[in-house]
Amino acid sequence: MIKKLEAKYIAKELSWLSFNERVLQEAADKSTPIIERVRFLGIFSNNLDEFFRVRVANVKRRVLIEKDLDEQTPTKNLLRDIQKKVLKLQEEFDVTYHEVLKGLAHKNIFLINEDQLSPEQGSWLQKYFTNHLQGFIEPIIINKNTNLAALLKDDLSYLICEMLGGKNIQYAAIAIPTTDSPRFIELPREKGKRRRDIIMSDNIIRYCINNIFSAYFNYKVCNVYAMKVTGDADFGLTDDIDLSVLEKLSIGLKQRLHAKPVRFVYERAMPDHAIDMLKSKLGITRHDSVVPGGRYHNFRDFIDFPNVGRKHLENPPLTPLVSRQFSRHACPFDAIKQQDILLCYPYHKFDHFTELIRQAAFDPNVFEIKICLYRVANNSRLIKSLINAVRNGKEVFAVIELHARFDEQANMEWARILTESGVKVHFGLPSLKCHTKLCLIGRHEHKKQTYYAHVGTGNFHEKTAKVYTDFSLFTNKQAITKEVALVFDFIAHSYKKTTFKHLIVSPIGTRDWINKSIENEIKMAKKGHKAEILIKMNNIDDKQVIDKLYEASSAGVKIKIVLRGMCSLAPGVVGLSDNIEVISIVDRFLEHTRFTIFHNNGDPRVTISSADWMTRNIERRVEVGCPIYDPAIQQQIIHIFNLQWSDKTKARIIDKKQHNKYLPRGNKRKIRSQISVYNYLKDLESNKK
Repeated sequence: MIKKLEAKYIAKELSWLSFNERVLQEAADKSTPIIERVRFLGIFSNNLDEFFRVRVANVKRRVLIEKDLDEQTPTKNLLRDIQKKVLKLQEEFDVTYHEVLKGLAHKNIFLINEDQLSPEQGSWLQKYFTNHLQGFIEPIIINKNTNLAALLKDDLSYLICEMLGGKNIQYAAIAIPTTDSPRFIELPREKGKRRRDIIMSDNIIRYCINNIFSAYFNYKVCNVYAMKVTGDADFGLTDDIDLSVLEKLSIGLKQRLHAKPVRFVYERAMPDHAIDMLKSKLGITRHDSVVPGGRYHNFRDFIDFPNVGRKHLENPPLTPLVSRQFSRHACPFDAIKQQDILLCYPYHKFDHFTELIRQAAFDPNVFEIKICLYRVANNSRLIKSLINAVRNGKEVFAVIELHARFDEQANMEWARILTESGVKVHFGLPSLKCHTKLCLIGRHEHKKQTYYAHVGTGNFHEKTAKVYTDFSLFTNKQAITKEVALVFDFIAHSYKKTTFKHLIVSPIGTRDWINKSIENEIKMAKKGHKAEILIKMNNIDDKQVIDKLYEASSAGVKIKIVLRGMCSLAPGVVGLSDNIEVISIVDRFLEHTRFTIFHNNGDPRVTISSADWMTRNIERRVEVGCPIYDPAIQQQIIHIFNLQWSDKTKARIIDKKQHNKYLPRGNKRKIRSQISVYNYLKDLESNKK
């Protein structure tokens, strides 16, 4: 029975690791500019940290629940497979890291350690340490009473210091500061040399370790080893009805600070007695991942690795495109009223949206703004405009999702700031995350109230809009705007019965819409008509949806899927998924658009959405999908899908074995879809009258 299930579905955790392997492939790809390869190492590491904090933590909890059951449960086997795959990826990471170092050296950029310093560099570093780094060093002295698990933070990397003096061993832990001090420091260039030397703050601390301890501890040798722990980020919320949502979340965040570890990574050179001491102090069990690694952890900091060389060592910038439809009108509402507008980030400027809200904030005809905020930038222009709208007498209603993972603290602070500024803040529904990307603006025009809506696939986040591919639809079609207003009403008053004729809203009707849409293609195939489903998603893991796709495949429906991350569907299984093909594109931008195209007997139904086809998005979140009625925009989205399906540079084949093989080019023209999409949109904007 288990074998049949494994053949039919791929464990989403293993599929996610397969996605991160594709990220690591980008770091290993020699055609990728060398600085970008370094940054992909950081992305891989950051992804893996979050994977352990959320997904592995969840599996571990399930294992602990099964502790009294048979030794070989499916969950325990899954945890074993995860650990095995992670160790394999760690080995590949180490190999790639050393290859990348060689690539940097070939470009006269050297990432050196404390043993490779010249006397002049060492003298300079001593001064740098005293003036810029020493003030942020706060050692934790480890003794028998030290509750180390409660003191270490899982978002930091540590140096474990072993001070040896005869038979005595004194341990201390030092958190590597990254918020107050840069992780990478460029050393002064030596006269007559072209090389540029960069040293990490870890190595500066190692070099100056005696500056920290020698005055207080009697030791002969101080050995230093790197280590890192990753904790369970899936904290629980108290059910105390007397507590507000904010109070409950505050308690949950404090729980996260003291979460049990699920992964322990240590430097391979660390002696066994030190490893045993740390495992004991941290409460590491056989169910946790114990990973030997190199002397550097928290590689996520490599995402911001500086380019100290020439410009060609990183991707050339793509100038964000200006929407001709917006730019030809002084008032953005006139542009939207004329026709629906689709912006494609990061190819288009996100400024068109922030400018819409900025102008709405003082437009005398605007009387209200409603918006769903899931993640926003640290210094958000959008937040400032919403506050300014209140100052100008507008009614502003903001739904803030306090459970946006790892942004909870920031969203609590935004909620406070907006509330104090007069914005009506709503925290959504207790049991459902509000993941929608909606904005609604009410305006007085010709003595009537009219509405303008934004429905998108990505967050209102100025920074991520520069690196995430997303769609933003702007419309004045009242059939859509009225239903966007209904979504806000549903969020505020979930007890009311709400029906939608146009929008596809989770958890109300998404599953039913998916089933009916697939069933329509099945009927077309059985009648001998062309039947085809084109899907662009981040993740697919819902087994009911997967089963429906299998049914469609068996009926002869051709299914093409471009998927970034998890894929629990097994493509190409004889008699099950023969007609399903899946590819994944990992490139300079993070693929984040979600849309579907159902052939519908030649009258395509095109829909964009905030939701992946995951059980959580279908049943446990407020999500919104929007049909595209404008024929020109329909064709634009279809063309973008075809460009992605034609990728012969960055596309990998997703198969049942998760081999991640690049799509063979053969004799076909070399196509890099993200660049092709940019050029297509650039030509489109140039040709608009």
